[in-house]
Amino acid sequence: MDSNLRNLKDFLTLYNKVTELCFNRCIDNLSQRELFEQETTCVDRCVTKFARFNQNMMKSYVDVQTKINAKRMEEVEQQNAKQLEQQQQEERIKEQLKEKEVSVAVLTPATSPAKLAM
Repeated sequence: MDSNLRNLKDFLTLYNKVTELCFNRCIDNLSQRELFEQETTCVDRCVTKFARFNQNMMKSYVDVQTKINAKRMEEVEQQNAKQLEQQQQEERIKEQLKEKEVSVAVLTPATSPAKLAM
């Protein structure tokens, strides 16, 4: 599903829930076409309260999500640093082994053909 379409669907779902919630809480009498002043005030307060609550929740979510993302990035950087250190250590070990092989080859006396004939 396209993200814009999903966002619209989420918005409409939220809008419908708020409408239903505030209607059930505030509307007592369906005998007139217009809302009573008390009902209008209640609906305004209900919607305002919900909007503020939603805004505070989103702010908290953004704050927490930012901290979580920073922690994950730090963990990834630590893992990358460990991997780099391991690779460097492996390369140093390989170089040391090559140096030992070279030094052993240099120190090993070569057998002369005269000694082999005896």
